[in-house]
Amino acid sequence: MKSGEPLNNKELTLAAQIGIRHPEKVRIVYVDEVPFPRENFALKTLGEALGFIGDGIINNAQVFGYSIYVRKGFDLNRAKLAHELVHVLQIERSDLNTIVTQHFSDLAKYGYNNSPLEVEAFKANKKI
Repeated sequence: MKSGEPLNNKELTLAAQIGIRHPEKVRIVYVDEVPFPRENFALKTLGEALGFIGDGIINNAQVFGYSIYVRKGFDLNRAKLAHELVHVLQIERSDLNTIVTQHFSDLAKYGYNNSPLEVEAFKANKKI
């Protein structure tokens, strides 16, 4: 939270509209490369198998709790921010470990576009 940028007033309003209980905690962290927990063997193996990490794969944004990591140069427009804010909401409703486990399980079962957590987030893209 110390290294990230807080949401501006419009972004805070959007986060509140999405249903985030504590939009003031959300931070956007701009990075050269979006982090992935490569030190976790199971997540690394599954991430590689599902095509989320590996040579030539670029991840533009990823949510970890209230932090939204965004690759420098990625256009985090309002619709894309809404998508990421839904992921913040999902973690807020549960917890990071539960959501990560569910997300990877769903990705393996349904694929990215049909994963329930992504479907919910894509609805925000369309609504915004």
